[in-house]
Amino acid sequence: MKAKDIAELLDEPACEHNKKSKSGCAKPKPGSTAGGCAFDGAQIALLPIADVAHIVHGPIACAGSSWDNRGTRSSGPALYRIGMTTDLTEQDVVMGRAEKRLFHAIKQAIEDYRPPAVFIYNTCVPALIGDDIEAVCRAAEERWSVPVVPVDAAGFYGTKNLGNRIAGEAMVKYVVGTREPDPLPDAARQLPFKVHDINLVGEYNIAGEFWHVLPLLDELGVRVLCTLSGDARFREVQTMHRAEVNMMVCSKALINVARKMETQYQIPWFEGSFYGITDTSHALRDIARLINDPDLTARTEALIEREEARIRTELAPWRERLAGKRVLLYTGGVKSWSVISALQDLGMVVVATGTKKSTEEDKARIRELMGENTKMIEDGSPRALLDIVREYKADILIAGGRNMYTALKAKIPFLDINQEREFGYAGYQGMLELVRQLALTMESPVWQQVRKPAPWASSIVGEALTANMSKAG
Repeated sequence: MKAKDIAELLDEPACEHNKKSKSGCAKPKPGSTAGGCAFDGAQIALLPIADVAHIVHGPIACAGSSWDNRGTRSSGPALYRIGMTTDLTEQDVVMGRAEKRLFHAIKQAIEDYRPPAVFIYNTCVPALIGDDIEAVCRAAEERWSVPVVPVDAAGFYGTKNLGNRIAGEAMVKYVVGTREPDPLPDAARQLPFKVHDINLVGEYNIAGEFWHVLPLLDELGVRVLCTLSGDARFREVQTMHRAEVNMMVCSKALINVARKMETQYQIPWFEGSFYGITDTSHALRDIARLINDPDLTARTEALIEREEARIRTELAPWRERLAGKRVLLYTGGVKSWSVISALQDLGMVVVATGTKKSTEEDKARIRELMGENTKMIEDGSPRALLDIVREYKADILIAGGRNMYTALKAKIPFLDINQEREFGYAGYQGMLELVRQLALTMESPVWQQVRKPAPWASSIVGEALTANMSKAG
């Protein structure tokens, strides 16, 4: 990828604050890829496309370090679960065999698995030696008549966020618009209302949480042409250009996709969240508002009224147990503000939130929810988090998996909120799972046990003091 192409992705017009150093569009600095490189960002953005063969062109460590680190789920194909790599060695580099290995890997993937498409992820080593992966992809596509998509996202290009955008750029350039959507089934055509098509951009179906939301959209007659990329299929990505609305779910990760589709196909977009009762209702209303169908708007309001009444009734006994509990939330991006809304719906108090990976727009939303003087955390070191827990008397730490052992060693209840989690929290139904996990975590009897002095501690201390006094006497 050329330097000017990277510069264009960093200078994203849709980011209102892209000139500020703290924004998601900031230029990468030395060491900034410690939280994930561009290759990592590109692969996790596209790996949930479940029926595609994903080949990592580079040393095997690149594939091993990035594969399946996002807990996305598929309702059908499992090809995305197979880690494929060209496994480059020093001999391949020295002897100039890297491109041949890539061509052979594409051949093997197509012949063994018959995928609808193959994605090739460029990494640092082939990028440094000058492999022309676009030429190899074109040759392979001509040879086997299967789409082969180059994703040029070498790790040294920049951060994980830049890799997300590179992945989105590849989809818009090579995939979107290459096929028309399937016609509506007979049952859908016989409905008493019009069916509308939308895309969800940056929805990854982590722990299957999108399946909490899909039934609501189905009931409203809103067809999801594609989720980029949770539980997606290649043929769905091809049809994204026919949607009436794009909903940007993951804050700014693939914002270039939404902007370019608005420019090229005149598809309006908005940013929303399915975490919490308030935000889920707001997202459904925004979809109806942009589609601008009075009948859909009326049916959406009726659905929201029904679902909110149902979920608030089911949450009532849990709310009594959790209301007033103090939470330290350390995450980033869309979750830095959307999870706050969900916790506030439960009557909990968020004492501080992490903003290390948040844009200026995310921070503005946090201030709107928590007030101008809210505590925002940039330093996520174990000592800093534990100091905040003690200073603000937090009852629980909600963060990513890497912070779990910090909390447990400090005898603090912990709930995983990031991409490795096992439970889905999106939508109205997801709130029930969230409240259940919060209650199970905080009310576990283990905390009372581990915070007590060890049964033998007092006797050992007493014996030691007696011995010391005897020696002194």
